[in-house]
Amino acid sequence: MTIREQLEERETEYLSRYATLSRESKGRLKDEPQCDIRPVFQRDRDRILHCKAFRRLKQKTQVFLLPKGDHYRTRLTHTLEVSQNARTIAKALRLNEDLVEAIALGHDLGHTPFGHAGERALNTVYHFSHQVQSLRVVDCIEKEGRGLNLTWEVRDGILNHQTAGHPATLEGQVVRLSDKLAYIYHDMDDAIRGGILTEDDIPADLRAVLGNSCRERLNTLVHDVITNSMERPEICMSPRVEKAMSDLRAFMFENVYLNPKAKGEEDKAVHMVEQLYDYYMKHPDALPEQFKKALAHPGVSLEQTVCDHIAGMTDSYAVKKFQDYFVPEAWKI
Repeated sequence: MTIREQLEERETEYLSRYATLSRESKGRLKDEPQCDIRPVFQRDRDRILHCKAFRRLKQKTQVFLLPKGDHYRTRLTHTLEVSQNARTIAKALRLNEDLVEAIALGHDLGHTPFGHAGERALNTVYHFSHQVQSLRVVDCIEKEGRGLNLTWEVRDGILNHQTAGHPATLEGQVVRLSDKLAYIYHDMDDAIRGGILTEDDIPADLRAVLGNSCRERLNTLVHDVITNSMERPEICMSPRVEKAMSDLRAFMFENVYLNPKAKGEEDKAVHMVEQLYDYYMKHPDALPEQFKKALAHPGVSLEQTVCDHIAGMTDSYAVKKFQDYFVPEAWKI
């Protein structure tokens, strides 16, 4: 018996009856030999962790564009916090941690530069959503167009991690909720650090339910998910805590996500992305070689290929390309 088979056997003995077992995966887009050491979801986690799109997340905006300080979140630290929350919940519920971690690490691989501002810009010029793009990254962009060939369960969790999504596995449901918990926690923490909010600005009724600090609120939310999902075929929260979380999210939209102090530069970022899209549409020869090769494949449109290239850019690379194409040499900083 291989090490992988021993680990798979251990899953059947320990994991919840509602967990997704590695040996019962629906498989990959393309069949390939099994690893003798790692079960399939652990292998997927490793592939995501080592891919180029994952490394680029460290230079992509979470909420604050180029914040003045070293401690604000990036898209990478957001991803790691989602993973940590999801693994905590999965471990307590005896779900498959490898599957949870693979989905969490891959869920934002398709996110644009400049956070949701970049996503809005691409959605304006071409129908775009980062969850669909994340799936494109793992299916047909990474590894010079060959993709990572992930399992069906990981791909399903990545595609359905948004609030409106319906993941087929409990592990996918855990990541979908953990994504919310992470940004409610860290976006508020960053907003307080940035002087946009104070703890006293948060409505007293919400603090009474969730806690009087970012740490207390995250602790309350995670515990509530675990308590209410134990030995159940769904991941859920108590009505009282879920309503408080929803109200806190609405408060964040009004006071942080739409706050001019936090978002005052976003119009400039949107303009840059739109201008880059227009430039590549008019000058497809300026695309990197990988994307020019992709255009030769049947059914691949120029619009989609341009989006693939721009969505993969880091903030700094997008600014550099904008300067290259639109700023005279003598005026560049």
